[in-house]
Amino acid sequence: MRLDYVSYAVAIILFIVTGVALAYPSLEPKELWVVSTAVFGLIFLSLGYLQRPKPQAKTLTVETPQPVAAPVTPPSAEPTTLQFVEQATPPAEQASPTPSLQGASLEVAAETSVLSLTDVKGIGPKRAEQLKSIGIASVESLAAASAEDIASKLKISPKIANAWIDEAKKLIGKS
Repeated sequence: MRLDYVSYAVAIILFIVTGVALAYPSLEPKELWVVSTAVFGLIFLSLGYLQRPKPQAKTLTVETPQPVAAPVTPPSAEPTTLQFVEQATPPAEQASPTPSLQGASLEVAAETSVLSLTDVKGIGPKRAEQLKSIGIASVESLAAASAEDIASKLKISPKIANAWIDEAKKLIGKS
C-alpha cells in the first residue's frame, strides 16, 4: 500500500475527529481538541502530498514502417536530354534596340550515346546526381571538364576528378 494513501486516510480521520469535537458541547477543553486535531490533520495531509509518487517520464516508442519495394521498371534504351540551340539571327533583327530571345529555340534531341556517368569507374548514382547538379550530365561533358573546377565544386580531391576525366576519355574512345 502506498504511504501517501495512509497519510491521507489519517488526515481524514483527524478532520472527522475535529468535526466531532466541535459538534459535542460536552468536551471541556474544546479549543485544545479542535486545534490539535486540525493541526495534525494538516500535517498528515501535507505528508501524504510529499509522499506521492513522482510522475515518470513517458517513453514513446515509435516503430518506423518498413519501406515497400517499388516495382522495377526497365530503363529506356535511349536517354533523351534537352539542349538549347542558338540559331543565327538575320542582321536586320540584330539592329533592334530591345533584346529578345527570337533567335533561341528549344529542341529535344535524343542522344544515341548509351554511356551514363555511372559507367565511369568511381562514380555511383549519388555522385552522378551531384555531377548533374553542377552541369555535367554526360560522359562527354565530363571528359571535356576541368579537374580543378569539378574538385572545387564537389569539394573533392583534384586527383579523383582527374581520374574520372581520364576514365571518361577512355570510355569515349572505346564507343
